Amino acid sequence: MSAAKALNKKKRATRQNSNVFAIFDQKQILEFRQAFEIFDHNSDGKVDRDDLREMLSSLGQNMPDSYIDAMMSEAPGDFNFTMFLTLMNEHVSGTDPESEILAAFQAFDIDGNGLIPVDDLKDALMEMGDRFSRKEVDVLFKHAPITSDGFLKYREFVQMLKHGE
Repeated sequence: MSAAKALNKKKRATRQNSNVFAIFDQKQILEFRQAFEIFDHNSDGKVDRDDLREMLSSLGQNMPDSYIDAMMSEAPGDFNFTMFLTLMNEHVSGTDPESEILAAFQAFDIDGNGLIPVDDLKDALMEMGDRFSRKEVDVLFKHAPITSDGFLKYREFVQMLKHGE
């Protein structure tokens, strides 16, 4: 066996032993698989740099070239589905703890009833801190639990953000 084949075989064995599939539940894995397949344009089981940029952009994350390059360089080999799950775990688990997100929303919950006027929250997101664009706000709230009278059920929303439910 040539040295190149032995090295390639060793790389594959390392990736196959990954326990990343145990980190996510089956529903999350299915959702990540669907996202991965959408951006694997040529269906070769790999995502390249342009695919990654387009995927992040569709999620409202317009990242600079340096960020994309850094993500691509994190993969020791082909950017296949197992590697994709590994990176998603690192980046998803890097979000704020659920308690901190809830505390941030509670600052807008004047009545303490778990509801926030969605228009007030949208305005705040577009006017304070790292300002969101109208399009980013619309994407963020597209599937949010909003009552018929215009209030965000923020506890359910945080559940969706953190657990995909």
